[in-house]
Amino acid sequence: MSLLTGQTAVVTGGAQGLGLAIAERFVAEGARVVLGDLDLAATEAAAKKLGGDDVALAVRSDVTKLADVEALVDTAVQRFGGPDIMVNNAGITRDATLRKMTEEQFDQVIAVHLRGTWNGLKAAAPIMRENKRGAIVNMSSISGKVGMVGQTNYSAAKAGIVGMTKAAAKELAHLGVRVNAIQPGLIRSAMTEAMPQHIWDSKLAEVPMGRAGEPEEVAKVALFLASDLSSYMTGTVLEITGGRHL
Repeated sequence: MSLLTGQTAVVTGGAQGLGLAIAERFVAEGARVVLGDLDLAATEAAAKKLGGDDVALAVRSDVTKLADVEALVDTAVQRFGGPDIMVNNAGITRDATLRKMTEEQFDQVIAVHLRGTWNGLKAAAPIMRENKRGAIVNMSSISGKVGMVGQTNYSAAKAGIVGMTKAAAKELAHLGVRVNAIQPGLIRSAMTEAMPQHIWDSKLAEVPMGRAGEPEEVAKVALFLASDLSSYMTGTVLEITGGRHL
């Protein structure tokens, strides 16, 4: 039997990048998935790639709006009887130095990452509480551990997700619900590969393993945290960095 046979997962930001890689890994392990993202066409294409309506559903969802996230979770309940797993992955960047960053850039990043993660917790936890089981995986970043130049908004949001994860883990543990977080480092994606070459090279030089990570490597850790392989873990933060920023 596969690790997630018969389970249902909700993945925000699931149309591409890490979210899609996580959804692919979950489906390969027997799960059904509900993908939420702003771009419905891209989300529908991702769901079709994963196997169509019997396996994956697409929902347009703005994670900054609690009603949208509740509707996303409700879709999982109505169609697949879940969620057993919630992955709060949706994210954006609006990088700028403190001197140049606008209030709007700050607020957008805080809203998507921090409020978005809280909305995911808020929507999924009541159902998991009733079921007396569930796994929630929040996507932080190594930027939330060390802080990055030009990312006062992003670093603050990702650090906040760590605190939120630990607080929620304490609240929900006695109800059978586990809450953990992942902190990826330099992972190869459309976003990171759009960096100027000299910035990419400087970041890569900080990685003891000498290479960038792949989305699939993050997905495998998400699978670990979502499955019973991590049944006695909650409130933890796992770094996927190739040894960067130890």
